[in-house]
Amino acid sequence: MNDKTNVARILDNLGVSYLTHTYDASAENGVEVARLVGLDCNKVFKTLVTVGKSGKFYVFAIPVCGELDLKKAAKAAGEKSIDMLKQKDLLATTGYIHGGCSPIGMKKKFPTFFHNSLGGLDTVVFSAGKKGFQVELAVGDLYKALNYRLEDLVAQR
Repeated sequence: MNDKTNVARILDNLGVSYLTHTYDASAENGVEVARLVGLDCNKVFKTLVTVGKSGKFYVFAIPVCGELDLKKAAKAAGEKSIDMLKQKDLLATTGYIHGGCSPIGMKKKFPTFFHNSLGGLDTVVFSAGKKGFQVELAVGDLYKALNYRLEDLVAQR
């Protein structure tokens, strides 16, 4: 990656090995991103920022081919209800723009939850903090960079 993102700098500082994947930043969704980088959509995760009824913010990372179940998310966070953060508020809240939001390196540390399918993977891929860039690292190294919990978060199809 020519321009180091905040995510890459954090991983470098922690001594965490990672790979970067680049793609056409005009990709319209996470499934297309997974296709463009040649990976299974269950291994590529999207980062979703939410706000609970209490006003607290929460981060959820789920496979790009899944849909966040807001009731499951609220239960995981101990909230009565949860709504998606409005896109216009994303940059001010996280420091990231839509399509480049990473669970690592946000302005503040928010409670973070990954879908429990992460437990069955060797590596995980998610945004490197900039459109057109994904980062892949060992699931075992993710805890070095981020405190998170595994939860059932995806809506049943």
